[in-house]
Amino acid sequence: MRWSKHYIPTRKETPSDAELISHKLMVRAGMIRKVAAGIYNYLPLGMKVLRRIEMIVREEMDRHGGLEIKLPIIQPAELWQRTGRWNDFGPEMFKLTDRKGQLFTLGPTHEEIISDLVRLDIRSYKELPLLLYQINDKYRDEIRPRFGLMRSREFLMKDAYSFHADQESLEEIYQHMYKCYCRILTRCRLDFTAVEAPTGLMGGNLSHEFMALADAGEDEVVCCQQCGYAANLQIATFHAAESYEEEREEQLTLVATPGKETAREVASFLKVGVERIIKTFIYATEKGHIAVLIRGNHELAEEKLHAVLADPHLARIDDEQQVRRLTGASFGSLGPIGLNMPIIADQSLVSSRNFVVGGNKEGYHYCSANFGRDVKIDRFIQIRRAAPGDHCSHCYGELVFRRGIEVGQIFQLGTKYSVALGANFLSSDGAERPLIMGCYGIGVSRILGAIIEQHHDEKGIIWPTELAPFTVIIIPLSAMGEQLAVAEKIYIALTQAGIDILLDDRNESAGVKFHDAELLGIPLQVVIGKQSLATETIELQRRSDSEKLSVSLANGITEVVAQIAKEITKTEE
Repeated sequence: MRWSKHYIPTRKETPSDAELISHKLMVRAGMIRKVAAGIYNYLPLGMKVLRRIEMIVREEMDRHGGLEIKLPIIQPAELWQRTGRWNDFGPEMFKLTDRKGQLFTLGPTHEEIISDLVRLDIRSYKELPLLLYQINDKYRDEIRPRFGLMRSREFLMKDAYSFHADQESLEEIYQHMYKCYCRILTRCRLDFTAVEAPTGLMGGNLSHEFMALADAGEDEVVCCQQCGYAANLQIATFHAAESYEEEREEQLTLVATPGKETAREVASFLKVGVERIIKTFIYATEKGHIAVLIRGNHELAEEKLHAVLADPHLARIDDEQQVRRLTGASFGSLGPIGLNMPIIADQSLVSSRNFVVGGNKEGYHYCSANFGRDVKIDRFIQIRRAAPGDHCSHCYGELVFRRGIEVGQIFQLGTKYSVALGANFLSSDGAERPLIMGCYGIGVSRILGAIIEQHHDEKGIIWPTELAPFTVIIIPLSAMGEQLAVAEKIYIALTQAGIDILLDDRNESAGVKFHDAELLGIPLQVVIGKQSLATETIELQRRSDSEKLSVSLANGITEVVAQIAKEITKTEE
């Protein structure tokens, strides 16, 4: 392809709303353009890379027995209402009404509609297992769309669904998909890790996330360097690092703490360590309200609370007026003493003495509060997040904390959707049973951004060869005369050899051409200038390491093409 005939609107300036390097570089390299918050146009270069990622995903899914389908984006509300997710999904779900008044959603995911499809056709265990997948757009009304393609309202995703007669079959396919995702991400040249993950709104009892490791990642993962245990910070288990000396119980005292609301503000005012402060949260449950306690220097892992209580109605009360009606105090003065509700405390508080809690009276806190004497705890469970210094729950090794970009997640769903939607089959004993399901999602457009986060330098993108929009860029420093003539001969020969090439035939300065070539990140540059003609050589330069190689023109274009092909092979290694 000739640059003059292409659509590559590169930019020198960085977009003002771009926070991540991937967002900045995709805009500057002419790959995407913003339409509205979280909604983007894909330009030709962006589409080429996206299609290459899709090709890898398709090849690996087909290798593992997947059958490709296409499901509608617009889905009837009735299916979601039957599974209970029409309300559970919350404001992230785009909802619309047709001219007849019927409710629909722009699909944020496709569990309901795939279950309804399979319900119509699968009759017997003999037709199982079945693995179906699609590569399709998804829609979620993010409260704060940001980071370019990382958190957008419209995104491209591969979602697959498996159907089984028994748990053993599900576990077998689940492992196949785990390996499939590892192959996809390895081929995409991503440095990644797979971690245990919460199942969230998807449901089920087992899930793994695939995290592309990057400092810019929104998620934090916990890894053990000794045994290999890895989990999302929200559910990571651990051996607590803290240990506290025995203390005698002091007298409970109500102390004025005017205007001090956060744990750190209260600790500073009372001149105690923030670990002495106990934070109290109020949750609504199916059976009423509960209070949840953790130390002031810890973060609550709400997913752990969900897992322990297994209550679909569990929800933190964020409305201060509602909390005030229940306890008599605002969030800043909320505490467990005198609460008429069950209380759950983090395991780290079992041996605590003389801590500080809210006084349930505006602007007051209790000092030297103690469990048993002042507060009755119904359950102690591990509900805080792991923190630096904690140890692996499996081998007591050191835990390492890293940030990652979630690029894929797989789930063992069980029968959540098949029971709700009546997707049954006849088992070998003639009984009708609900289909057992698995779900496997991978963010195709998010992978594009993650690759750039890991493969760039101060000059621009550095594409892995298999994913690059072009494999070679030919740069004649002059867009006329003999330099262009030599470039044209090499361009034609490489094209005939099946190599994807961009010929920069623009009438621009050498500086502009080199700048744009570095920005676009094409793996191999072929440079032809005055010096080339004088010495009968051309210069090859790999984008990944800037290594340069002079190749003689004396042996003809065929030998030049052979040398270029050899250099391409090196960039792939």
